[in-house]
Amino acid sequence: MIGQPTTRIAAFYFAYFCYLGAYAPYFTLYLASEGFSAAEIATIQALPQFVRIFAPMAWGWLSDVTGSRRGVVALSCALTTVAIGALYFVSGFLQTAVTVAAIGMCSAAVLSIVDALAFSVLGSRSDRYGPLRLWGSVGFIVAVMATGALLDIAPVARLLWVLFGLSFATFVVALGLPSPPVQHNEQPKGGLGAIMRRPEVAAFFAACTLMTAAHGALYVFYSIYLVQHGYSKTLVGLMWMLGVVAEIVVFIAMPTLVRRFSLRAILLASFVAAGVRFAGIGWGVEWLAILVVAQILHGATFGSFHAASIAAVHRLFAGPLQVRGQALYMSICYGLGGMAGTLLAGATWEALGPALTFGISALFGFAGAALVLWKVSFASPAQIR
Repeated sequence: MIGQPTTRIAAFYFAYFCYLGAYAPYFTLYLASEGFSAAEIATIQALPQFVRIFAPMAWGWLSDVTGSRRGVVALSCALTTVAIGALYFVSGFLQTAVTVAAIGMCSAAVLSIVDALAFSVLGSRSDRYGPLRLWGSVGFIVAVMATGALLDIAPVARLLWVLFGLSFATFVVALGLPSPPVQHNEQPKGGLGAIMRRPEVAAFFAACTLMTAAHGALYVFYSIYLVQHGYSKTLVGLMWMLGVVAEIVVFIAMPTLVRRFSLRAILLASFVAAGVRFAGIGWGVEWLAILVVAQILHGATFGSFHAASIAAVHRLFAGPLQVRGQALYMSICYGLGGMAGTLLAGATWEALGPALTFGISALFGFAGAALVLWKVSFASPAQIR
């Protein structure tokens, strides 16, 4: 850590990813316990991805207008907590879907704003983003293990209490985030549109969208898939934890990786790893050793991919465009890509089966690698302007 502001940002990453650690692996199990079909679960889970297409830009605009990233993050966390509380009072597909969409709307831009805030605080030491962001991974592990152990001895409905409490905790921690002034002295050439029209930038965004789409089946059906094959919820939690441990190792190593390799090389390795990982999950679910290797590859498919892509976006959208650039990345790559991947997984899970569904995810990973080879030609991080 390099001072109190980074400590407060690390604390927020920890708290927020505790919430995600309870939500991501287990919320689909809650939906399944409510009697929803695979297609209904995928649709419900796709709605937060859908609202991410436009909501991050709205939150980013609000952040720019108010000039208070801390205030916008705190408001977002407060509204998310209220929306989670509403899950107690809804029933049926439509009411649940609307409520989950509201949760997605409220939380859509939290990470993009905090990431922009982190880079503002780090300044010239942007290579330290990985070691800072790893505290989110630590929080994810803590929540995954604790929630998995709880749900092995308690009804899955108890998950709602866990989500509400952890979301409220993120609100409390958000109140203590640093609030440095937005720097306006570095003016990028052209606006958002001019940057996005550059071929290498368009290819970069397209590849990142494919990576997020590739993870659709993982985030919706991975836990269900393992439970259906006889793995306990505790072991499911351990598998998620293993992936995040690999992610932490990569985050720690990112300063060294960024100095030794170009962003293009890091991204290319991440996409190839995604293709291998999802093929292994789809056709190797009966073999624990294959699942273990696949989860270790999460260090590349999320860890190195996320750190490299966020660093690229930070440099592409400089100065006053930082928040909106990160929001645009979230909107296109995580919003559009996440929704497409989730809906496609829901459509193919029962029609084609789990193996082919994860096989499609593998193809997305390899397609992203092809895009990086074809057009994303950043030789080094310093060349991204």
